[in-house]
Amino acid sequence: MNLARLDLNLVVALRALLEERNVTRAGQRVGLSQPAMSAALARLRRHFDDDLLARVGGHYELTALGQVLLARTATAYEVMERLFASQAAFDPVSETREFKIVASDYAVAVFGAELARVVHEEAPGIRLRFTQTPTTVVDETATLLSTTDGLLMPHGVISDFPATDLYEDRWVFLVADDHPSVGDRLTREDLGRLPWVTYQRTYDAPAVRQLGMLGIEPRVEVSVDNFQLLPMLVERTQRITLIQARLARLLAPLAAVHVVEPPYEAVPLREALWWHPVHTHDAAHIWLRETTARVGRGMVGAPEAHTGF
Repeated sequence: MNLARLDLNLVVALRALLEERNVTRAGQRVGLSQPAMSAALARLRRHFDDDLLARVGGHYELTALGQVLLARTATAYEVMERLFASQAAFDPVSETREFKIVASDYAVAVFGAELARVVHEEAPGIRLRFTQTPTTVVDETATLLSTTDGLLMPHGVISDFPATDLYEDRWVFLVADDHPSVGDRLTREDLGRLPWVTYQRTYDAPAVRQLGMLGIEPRVEVSVDNFQLLPMLVERTQRITLIQARLARLLAPLAAVHVVEPPYEAVPLREALWWHPVHTHDAAHIWLRETTARVGRGMVGAPEAHTGF
């Protein structure tokens, strides 16, 4: 396909038509008259060799191809919007804009909160929007990065994209204070026999993959998409969970649990900011990356080992 022969304005029209499913409303949304939008629909139908919108009774519904294009068009639109919003210069003191960063609740609590304080002090017109890391992040990394300004994610989960290292953390276990068989120590046998609480796709983390190499298969009893819920799901149970030491320290007052060191040398966690190559030379994103790196350098070293909250 020769993009030079395509009218990229049709992407705008296509998105409006697929989302509105009405020629008149789609035209009003993008500032085109009904005849102009009808002409755009006709061109799109010729290009895709598909009706895209099919009349059913008194309204239109998307064809099978229209359903496929609905999500793809929204993604393409966001990519184009970010591409043409790129800047050669950026003044954080005077600029007004929003950065969208995908991150787990762990990364927001441990790192994002401090980043937000620094941005507030140095760039009052800049807004940060943190969105939850989706479970599809490993399978759809390119799509995710193309529609956001960055992704906070440890090394070892994704690869093949540029990244700025931020800080290190350690993995520790949480155990209930009143656990009937575990005190201040865990054995490898305990890790295989006790029930676990895990964070959604925890098996993607190098620390959990390491368990497999040690011949330990976690018996997952509860899975949750929020790291900060882990202590409450361990309290007053026989469950154990693997959690980052920095977050464990923040959550100290919230549950009757205590930290236990792993009965093996757990691989460290190295948090990074990942981005799509399209942002590499954009002045605003360079500022964002430099600021996150500076905040990360302020978090010197991984937290020290301790055995209780």
